[in-house]
Order: sequence, then C-alpha cells, then structure tokens
Amino acid sequence: MIPTAITLHQKSRELEIAFDDGARYRLPYEFLRVYSPSAEVRGHGPGQEVLQVGKQHVLVNEVAPVGSYALKITFDDGHDSGLYTWEYLGNLGKNQQALWQDYLRQLSEANESREPYQNGGGRHDQ
Repeated sequence: MIPTAITLHQKSRELEIAFDDGARYRLPYEFLRVYSPSAEVRGHGPGQEVLQVGKQHVLVNEVAPVGSYALKITFDDGHDSGLYTWEYLGNLGKNQQALWQDYLRQLSEANESREPYQNGGGRHDQ
C-alpha cells in the first residue's frame, strides 16, 4: 500500500489519504491524535496505553514525509513523536469506525471527555 495523494482539510480537520489500491480515507485529526503510534500514547507493551482526553479540537500544524514509508504529524498540542507508516494509516482507515467506538467507550468508562480541560486542567465533571 503506497499513498497516491495526501490532503489536509484544515476546515473539517481531516487528513485525506488515497492509496494505490484504490482505497481512500478521511481521518479526523482527533482520531489520528488519539491513535498516535507513539510510545507516549501506545506505551511500551500491551496494557500500557495512555487514554488521550480533551483532543476534540486538535489541529495539525505540519505533516512531513519520513523516507518513503511514513508521515510525521505535528499537532498543535505539541505532540509530534509518532511515525504513521502507510500500513498503519491504512489500518486506521479500514478500522476507523470500530476504533472510534472503542475510544468513545474507553472515555466513558474513565469518566473523561473529548472536550479540552477548562481552567487549566483537572478532571471533567460530567
């Protein structure tokens, strides 16, 4: 799977990626941020994942190619340590609906929110 086009849609906050097999996905910035492949988000092994909260309005500041196999995405919250390989982006696209529902379930179970924290931090009262 090799991308044939990558487009940032800043107004709708989505990264659109088309692949040479005809697949095309629109991945919201928030989705990309909460499923970052970085160790900071995914941990260093099963069960070490860190639930990302308050990322509903995150923006992408920059997208840079890494060799011919990945993208480095810099988000406006300062996160920039994940390398999104073509395979990883394709898997996110194929599994977007199930992954998103799983993320919403995790937020609910943790009594957290997609909304950014107000007044300098702290837990959400829902």
